[in-house]
Amino acid sequence: MSHFIPDKLPAHIRHYIDGGHADSVGGETFDVLDPVSNGNYATAAAGQKADVDRAVDAATRAFRDGPWPRLKNRERARVLNRIADAIEAREDRLAELETFDTGLPITQARGQAQRAAENFRFFADLVVAQLDDAMKVPGAQLNYVNRKPVGVAGLITPWNTPFMLESWKLAPALASGCTVVLKPAEFTPLSASLWAGIFEEAGLPRGVFNLVNGLGEEAGDALVKHPGVPLISFTGETTTGQAIFANAAPNLKGLSMELGGKSPCVVFADADLDAAIDSALFGVFSLNGERCTAGSRILVERGIYEEFCERYAARARNIVVGAPHDPATEVGALVHPEHYAKVMRYVDLGKSEGRLLAGGGRPPGLDTGNYVAPTVFADVAPDARIFQEEIFGPVVAITPFEDDAGALALANGVKYGLAAYVWTNDLVRAHTFAQGLEAGMVWLNSHNVRDLRTPFGGVKASGLGHEGGFRSLDFYTDQQAVHITLGTVHTPRFGAGPSGDAGPGRPPREERP
Repeated sequence: MSHFIPDKLPAHIRHYIDGGHADSVGGETFDVLDPVSNGNYATAAAGQKADVDRAVDAATRAFRDGPWPRLKNRERARVLNRIADAIEAREDRLAELETFDTGLPITQARGQAQRAAENFRFFADLVVAQLDDAMKVPGAQLNYVNRKPVGVAGLITPWNTPFMLESWKLAPALASGCTVVLKPAEFTPLSASLWAGIFEEAGLPRGVFNLVNGLGEEAGDALVKHPGVPLISFTGETTTGQAIFANAAPNLKGLSMELGGKSPCVVFADADLDAAIDSALFGVFSLNGERCTAGSRILVERGIYEEFCERYAARARNIVVGAPHDPATEVGALVHPEHYAKVMRYVDLGKSEGRLLAGGGRPPGLDTGNYVAPTVFADVAPDARIFQEEIFGPVVAITPFEDDAGALALANGVKYGLAAYVWTNDLVRAHTFAQGLEAGMVWLNSHNVRDLRTPFGGVKASGLGHEGGFRSLDFYTDQQAVHITLGTVHTPRFGAGPSGDAGPGRPPREERP
């Protein structure tokens, strides 16, 4: 199997601070691997506290003294649209880099540029169209709300579809007038290195965007703890989110965290079975199974259970696993050997916790690289670890249920609550069941189709807060209420004495409760 290597790969990836590329102050670096060969293709500057301090100082100056927070919304929107244009112009290059760095199939990486560009266009439109509240007490008072950017936003992003997920945070933060420090995932720093050129081409002022590469426990930790960063937006696994929550507490930072998931896909007997199988396959095996919203627990009503399992497993066995750059590939290589080892431990565990119907190891003919055959376990008990724990790979657990109540108990019976998928042609059941689900997002008779206006986030161990649409603008801005008196306001006259006389020549005044 040939190993595709993009042209002009950097041998060294640097930080971007205050409008220029920079190495770490202390010269620290780390190795970056590609997931097909697991060989080092580059080194990257490993950010430390000193580097984060430099980035935050630059972002603070840009916020305090620069034009960006003071531009009119329409002016910022023009820059955001130029950013979208620059992203689209780099679509082919971005897809090459993303596929090489993450192991995502090229056909799935190609959509990431368009989605990233759309995020900037969406928030360019939204920030111009936003309305702030004004309330009037006729003849007495007028109250209105000022919306002001919070300041320096710390953005910490994951390694699955990294560029697109970075755009989810960068677009609303910049649209709101914040300046930013981005800490991309250490496994996948390559595509993030494109942002500097994109922002320079679009005319973003110097210091508004800063990027510090590095490990989470070093660069990420320093960013979370920095007193000059009033808010953190984080996407990643739940245990890291818990550490961020604790480390942000001393400075009372604003937090938005989209964390892990173990989302149910519930298939009732009256569902369109063909459509449900298509969706349930795509929902867990697209993006190599490395997606937070994967429907990795499939709950199937008993009457169609065996048919569903048989058909689902047959399709899973036919999924094309191969070189990420091959257009025929449907599942590529997992992002990193550490993650591959974790997923394989769950695959081995699953053989004692369920009935193996497909996969269960490395695909034949792929002897090197982080390849896992799409793996299907049936008859998985609700207390099994492969039912309860996030695997984040191409592994699915199928479990039967008897009735609606049983399905709901299974669906809600994990610590996570990010997404859920429900397949039924009973309209009343669909809406009633959705209301009972402990999930931040529910799709009825559909896979994960996102509307950028809607809230994105989870409940329970899947997150804190929601972003998306106006909720993102709420997160990156402070809302200040301004009250204007239009008429006479009665004020109790403390210190005026029993008569209400405040001093010589002042007549007594009647006090009212």
